[in-house]
Order: sequence, then C-alpha cells, then structure tokens
Amino acid sequence: MLLKDRVAVITGAGQGIGKAVAAAFAAEGAAVAVAEMNAEIGNATVEEFRSKGWKAMFVPCDVSVRQQVDEAAAKVREGLGPIDILVNNAGNTAPAMLHKMTDEQWHKIWGVHVHGGFYWLQAVVGDMIERKWGRIIFTSSSTAQNGSIGQINYSAAKSAVLGMTRTAARELGKHNILVNAVAPASATEMTKTVMEDPKFADIRAVQAKMHPLRRTAEPEEVAKSYVFLASELSSYVTGQVLSVDGGSMLVR
Repeated sequence: MLLKDRVAVITGAGQGIGKAVAAAFAAEGAAVAVAEMNAEIGNATVEEFRSKGWKAMFVPCDVSVRQQVDEAAAKVREGLGPIDILVNNAGNTAPAMLHKMTDEQWHKIWGVHVHGGFYWLQAVVGDMIERKWGRIIFTSSSTAQNGSIGQINYSAAKSAVLGMTRTAARELGKHNILVNAVAPASATEMTKTVMEDPKFADIRAVQAKMHPLRRTAEPEEVAKSYVFLASELSSYVTGQVLSVDGGSMLVR
C-alpha cells in the first residue's frame, strides 16, 4: 500500500474531489481525517469509509476560521496521530461579473481558498518539520491559468494558491516536505450545477467538441494524481502544478 500508516487530513472531504481523494488515500492504507464544515455529509462519509474497513474520523471545520482549524488539527493528532499529509481542498464559489461583485463575495472566496489554506498549512507544518517528512497538496484550478468569466474572485484566489504552493515548497524542501498543487477542470460538485444547467447547453456542446477527450472528469480520476503526490512515487517532485484537465488547456 502506497500510504500505509500515514495520517492524512483532507479539507472539504465530504463530497466531490475531496471525498474521492480521501477514499483513494484510505484504500492505500492511510488513516484519513475528513475535515468538513457540513457535519451531515462529513459523518456520512466517515461511516461509509468505516463500513469498508478504512480508518477515518470526522473533524468539523470552517477553514476560514483559524481557531476552528487549530482545534481540528488538535483533534486529528489526538485521534489518529501526527499529521503526515495535508490536502488543502475545501472550496466555494460566489460568481458575479467583476463590475457587480460585492466585497462580501470577494472575501468569502479568499477566506476559504487562501486564508483557509494558509491556516491549515501553519497548523500541520510543525509535525512535518519535527518528523522530517511531509506532503502538502493544494487544490488549485484550471481557472488560475486561464481565468473564468464571472469568477474573478475564484480565479484570483486559485492563482494565489499557486504562489503559496511554490513559496512553501522553497521554504520546506530542506525538511523533506514536498508541496505541490493539482489543477483540475470541471470535476467538482461546485461546477456540477453549472454543467447541468440547461442555460449552458450550447456552451457545453461547443466545449465538448473542442475537448480532446470529449468529456469532463470524474472525481475518482482526479484523485489518482493526489495519491501520486502524497506517496513516495513523487519523492523528487515539489513546487509543481499538475494539470488534471483532460487536455482542456490545449484548446483555450
């Protein structure tokens, strides 16, 4: 097993990519902490994992609140042990055209993606430095590289995540802590509503014809890249952004 006896925290792990990553880690032998703001789906995810014989625990956490992050990290250490792997995956959206976007919409996105990612980074890095081993993976997005109409807050925040990834990789490499990012496209629960909305049928049809694989991703497909980055398979990979987008970057 690639992650046997490792302790992993995955934020936003109650659904979508986060849940798929947590499942993939658990299947590879890791004890996983499902850090999730929604207690109902967080507990349901953990129950599902335990029914498969996987080691998992639920920790409630609004990643945009530092105190909740610190408390969640402490609960993981108490319940599972020192944290080896962090996946900063929690996300949200608040779309609006830039000239109509409110301060609340802007700060809502940055609070989760940027502030939350930084809070969790600080919460776990001490364990990793002490143990001279760690894996930190940020979930960015193809929108960080291409932009996204109506989501200047989201695209900017995901771009900031890449800057945080590269800086952390430079600072932490001497401690054998690898920091990377995955940039998926159209594989999350957040985009599902948009993808299925009849108003966007024409756009979807055009995109499907242009897409090299002629389809969008399933979360389980994206999760495989996180297993690679969390394991010894990536022992000489740090500061990188892995685009798991089915080649959609090629046609933009």
